[in-house]
Amino acid sequence: MTARERYDRALAFAMKKHEGQFRIGGEPYITHPVAVAELIREKGLGLDYQITALFHDLLEDTDASEEEILELGGSQVLEAVKLLTKEKGYSMADYIAGIKANPMAFAVKAADRLHNLRCAIHTDNEFKRRYILESVDWYLDFSPEILAAVKDLVQTMDRPLSELSFLYEPVETWKLNRQEENKDIHHKQNREEIK
Repeated sequence: MTARERYDRALAFAMKKHEGQFRIGGEPYITHPVAVAELIREKGLGLDYQITALFHDLLEDTDASEEEILELGGSQVLEAVKLLTKEKGYSMADYIAGIKANPMAFAVKAADRLHNLRCAIHTDNEFKRRYILESVDWYLDFSPEILAAVKDLVQTMDRPLSELSFLYEPVETWKLNRQEENKDIHHKQNREEIK
């Protein structure tokens, strides 16, 4: 089977499994994994990376099985897709650590986050705020393009949010400032519980 045939077979499978699902903006869901696969291809990454991109949401959002992914993508694709799947009750720190330990999962997650940030302009301010903060806390070191996409998304918000003021400081201080803010919030909550 040629590389093109393998890709087309994987795409047909992903299309079938995501059929009837839609993105927040209303477009068919399959447009997202296809866009992520295209970002991966543009970076010069190989076919297994592209198939992982097509499959990255299958275990989490469809009835696709690990066996089907193994058959169509192989063991490395399956391993990466499993790492990209958020299990019920997952720990974000463990989730990110697993992804960072696997080059294929890492590259696909970076492209996934980048595409989602670019598409989040169609969402409300609250979703944007949560997505920006999560990106700052967990994904800035995945790709320099994510930083630019975060800044672009901030510009689409109806009103500036005081908790995003760190965006106007040097990027090296972002995580440090966010960690300090989170500590302050935690201490404030503890003081309120003691009262």
